[in-house]
Amino acid sequence: MFQPNMFDGHHHLLEMAHKSPENEMDPIRDEEYESRSGTDIMEVPSGDEQDPNQRPKKKRYHRHTQLQIQEMESFFNECPHPDDKQRKELGRRLGLEPLQVKFWFQNKRTQMKAHHERHENSQLRNDNEKLRAENIRYKEALGNATCPNCGGPAAIGEMSFDEQHLRIENARLREEIERISGIAAKYVGKPMMPTYPPLAPGPSWSLDLGVGSFAAQAGDVFDAGEILRSVSGPTEADKPMIIELAVAAMEELIRMAQAGEPLWLQTTENGVELFSEEEYARTFPRGIGPKPLGFKSEASRESAVVIMNHISLVEILMDVNQWSNVFASIVSRSATLEVLSTGVAGNYNGALQVMTAEFQVPSPLVPTRENYFVRYCKQHHDGTWAVVDVSLDNLRPASISRCRRRPSGCLIQELPNGYSKVTWIEHVEVDDRAVHSIYKALVNSGLAFGAKRWVATLDRQCERLASVMANNISAGDVGVISSPEGRKSMLKLAERMVMSFCTGVGASTAHTWTTLSGIGADDVRVMTRKSMDDPGRPPGIVLSAATSFWIPVPPKRVFNFLRDENARNEWDILSNGGLVQEMAHIANGRDPGNSVSLLRVNSANSSQSNMLILQESSTDETGSYVIYAPVDIHAMNVVLSGGDPDYVALLPSGFAILPDGPSEEDGGIPEVGSGGSLLTVAFQILVDSVPTAKLSLGSVATVNSLIKCTVERIKSAVVCDAA
Repeated sequence: MFQPNMFDGHHHLLEMAHKSPENEMDPIRDEEYESRSGTDIMEVPSGDEQDPNQRPKKKRYHRHTQLQIQEMESFFNECPHPDDKQRKELGRRLGLEPLQVKFWFQNKRTQMKAHHERHENSQLRNDNEKLRAENIRYKEALGNATCPNCGGPAAIGEMSFDEQHLRIENARLREEIERISGIAAKYVGKPMMPTYPPLAPGPSWSLDLGVGSFAAQAGDVFDAGEILRSVSGPTEADKPMIIELAVAAMEELIRMAQAGEPLWLQTTENGVELFSEEEYARTFPRGIGPKPLGFKSEASRESAVVIMNHISLVEILMDVNQWSNVFASIVSRSATLEVLSTGVAGNYNGALQVMTAEFQVPSPLVPTRENYFVRYCKQHHDGTWAVVDVSLDNLRPASISRCRRRPSGCLIQELPNGYSKVTWIEHVEVDDRAVHSIYKALVNSGLAFGAKRWVATLDRQCERLASVMANNISAGDVGVISSPEGRKSMLKLAERMVMSFCTGVGASTAHTWTTLSGIGADDVRVMTRKSMDDPGRPPGIVLSAATSFWIPVPPKRVFNFLRDENARNEWDILSNGGLVQEMAHIANGRDPGNSVSLLRVNSANSSQSNMLILQESSTDETGSYVIYAPVDIHAMNVVLSGGDPDYVALLPSGFAILPDGPSEEDGGIPEVGSGGSLLTVAFQILVDSVPTAKLSLGSVATVNSLIKCTVERIKSAVVCDAA
């Protein structure tokens, strides 16, 4: 049961925009005070009323048993915000009152928040000190520069190239120090609003390849989180306008979700809706301004019933980490720049946050769509929740954007038995002229970035999450997995593998691909990563290679071929023709193609004998994936017994299989499987275990040959079968 809506319309939000920082912290302080659990709550008089000679009553605390704490810790890891029903059930099991359970969870959330704040503050202080030291060093170097003729201070025109470079670097560092000092002065020693750290890949640094002409071209992977954090948040003067825009966007989203003709025109085939731009312009004349020159409009609507309760869905959408994880195949990078409102106590009703994100198709041939936007969440009077995004590009007039989001998002309606009905609206204006020709039909159909893909991905991920939470395991289904803990650990490891693959296969601006041209073959793109101090990756130099191509075979057939362990030796060169055996299998969706498997390769080569491969395959209406990674047998035994999977080193490779767009027979209506497939093949290979080593041109040639040979084998196998 939720508290009444505290954000009733535009006026309340405008009042919040002008609140002082001290007032904004009042709800948090109240929650922290209330969260102190005990059998009595001590009332403390104000400073004027308190008698200094009178000692306050000693507060009696309830000490939880170790078993109670372990149970609540375990529950907190899965659900940090339990509802009334969950608190009552947990209290009944542990012999605690629901209020005691509530206070324990509030205390735990406060502790976690304080821990994150201390970590952020410490990092800011360290960075600031490093930059100050660097600045002093550069100042000393410049101060010692003298003119070779007169012995006085050197003029700029007489300084060496290195000295001029030092002066430029000094100016850059001064700006960086001022920026970080401003952040530190704002936050260090003060209470912080809750922040949502952006999802970013593991530590990675640019790599000096030093291989002749190739060194000047090869792409390096950069830290996506650092790039996104460099985008500044809104100014104080912008916040009232952002709030007004968010309120108007929420109204527009609701109307578009509930509208019929003439805004949404029903076709006679397949029930696909067509969007009327003329009617939209008449219905919503204000909006975010006219469509930019050279841009085209894309608008779509899709509904589905998913196996997740409405509160969990809202939490996923409003937490940038969870949102990026669930939609890892679509969201390549994301960050929350500033939280303007956290909503009412206990839920996200009225939450408002400024974000930036990059949306992708799993191929280097389709440019990503980067957006700077505000996200607003509201619970309406009928109990329906709505989450809306709208671009804030007008606040960054100097930036060049190829895409902007008109009001887009979803409505979430509660259904019985933990289900929800989701209605998704995706409405963007975009310049997509840089899309490669083989992907244009897919992008134009709306399957690449439209509402259908968002809803299909959400539906599949909800099924996967339900599988993770399931405790009814049949021994025949999982083989070598003997416990629910082992099952969850294996699924968690597979989730990290999939996320790592998805963040490295697209055309994100976080990394730069280098094209290796070949004669009579598809282009292969490569990039390098230096892996250090990342427990989830093996240390050394990692070379990523990817290629995308069209194949005249339906996506379903390609997917079934690539996920079949019995057909693996037809394309997997590294298995060396060995027999592949499935040791464990976890189904995580209605479709039999949605599963996680552990494979053993029994190779005649003693060095490859008993190699294990973790594989996840997933499919929905808009695309399919087969992602795999070699795993150490000893590390995998720890995972199968329920151990922590975060320290298992993975280098995922795999395939993304998309439909090639609508066929002419459909009259332009998208239908998956009606034509050929767009297949992306991506490998990650550790070419040197020493992170400081130079990349050899021979390693690049070997990986290039490996990926091209794999492509030829796949083409030969599936095209011959189709014929």
